[in-house]
Amino acid sequence: MRVTVEVDGDGVARVEMCRGDGNAIDLAMAGALLAAARECERAGARAVLLTGQGRSFCVGGDLKEFAALSGERLAAHLTEVTDALHGALRIFAGLDAPLVTAVQGSAAGAGLGLAAAGDLCFAASDAGFTAAYTGIGYSPDAGVSWSLPRLVGPRRAMDLLLTNRRIPAAEALEMGLVSRLVAPERLAEEAAEAAGALARGATGAYGATRRLVAGALSAEFGEHLDAEARQLAAAAVSAEGREGVAAFLARRRPDFTHAPVP
Repeated sequence: MRVTVEVDGDGVARVEMCRGDGNAIDLAMAGALLAAARECERAGARAVLLTGQGRSFCVGGDLKEFAALSGERLAAHLTEVTDALHGALRIFAGLDAPLVTAVQGSAAGAGLGLAAAGDLCFAASDAGFTAAYTGIGYSPDAGVSWSLPRLVGPRRAMDLLLTNRRIPAAEALEMGLVSRLVAPERLAEEAAEAAGALARGATGAYGATRRLVAGALSAEFGEHLDAEARQLAAAAVSAEGREGVAAFLARRRPDFTHAPVP
């Protein structure tokens, strides 16, 4: 089993990569991530926590598998791998449920893309990040060339993509690649606590917020204002919106978990 999925009673879906050798992504691993994303969608997860078992979060593609092929067979194989991996990322991005990633050890190549996909990215203080692609003559996948410019800016993104230098966790936090640094022994606990808190929140509002932020850099300002207005109006009349306002006026904690999700 390369990826496990467990959904708890609060609606937190814990997705764990558990393949040896740094959770390297081969075709089976990519397919397992796609199946895990589909399970999160099917289960109606309220938050998703993506982790990696072992010393490293994910070291990227399985180069041993790739090196065993050549020519058209290699090209076709890599297309299969990226189709599955990108399918998983599309599903995670399309959920209302926020995605929390917890990174220990190395996040390289596609592992960097998986880490960057998190709405919140927790990193152990001794973790490291590297693009790695051009160092082996490859170009990016896993959304890396999309997410990096948005997170750290185009200039820094090109630096990371062309030089492949290892970014220590503290620098990753400073440049906006990471949300929070955590002591290594506290990583699993703090990331799980954050996912649990999000699962108790307003899932519909989270989904609307995710879509607005994702589209912000490609939309004209006026168009984006219109989108904000539409999303806000829909949120205000939703069960979550009514519960949130009622709780605020009554000076109590809102109970979003029992408000029907639109």
